[in-house]
Amino acid sequence: MSEALRDLSAHIAEMHPELVESADIAFGELTVMTTPEKLIPLLTFLRDDVQFGFINFIDICGVDWPQREKRFDVVYHLLSPRQNTRIRIKVLVAEDEPVPSAFGVYPGADWFEREAWDMYGILFTGHPDLRRILTDYGFEGHPLRKDFPTTGFVEVRYDDAAKRVVYEPVELRQEFRSFDFLSPWEGTDYVLPGDEKAKV
Repeated sequence: MSEALRDLSAHIAEMHPELVESADIAFGELTVMTTPEKLIPLLTFLRDDVQFGFINFIDICGVDWPQREKRFDVVYHLLSPRQNTRIRIKVLVAEDEPVPSAFGVYPGADWFEREAWDMYGILFTGHPDLRRILTDYGFEGHPLRKDFPTTGFVEVRYDDAAKRVVYEPVELRQEFRSFDFLSPWEGTDYVLPGDEKAKV
């Protein structure tokens, strides 16, 4: 697999070296770094390339690094059924820096971009309907940012008894979890080799 990834990396560097900032193979995947202005040409090339044909759009996600100047990684995952190969595209952006929408290249990017906007506040220019998708319309802030406060907000749920949506203060019911491994979901009910030496 790594040979195919090296071939892919060399192919991209040969065909469009201007679109790639860097490329790295790690954990069985090729990661290509680019910039927001080069993102759409790179995605279009990867989709339309006859040798590889990354026609399957898997997802977009965000990663928050609050201590960095370019705070967010916007990460795109693509799949080539022809080569059975995955590729990861990364774009680093500042908090108020927009990213061009991939909707025109991959229409399936629509809801993923809405989720990245809702959870992280990453702006996508050219998106046809950039609005919240997982939080309430009146919600303030972006909950997956690492500096998002965990108290002082309300949660929304449907109350079956009242037959309406109710707003309640957020309750963190379990601050820390201590595992006693008595639940079948937490561990096995048989002794693994070597565990018989552990203190009970």
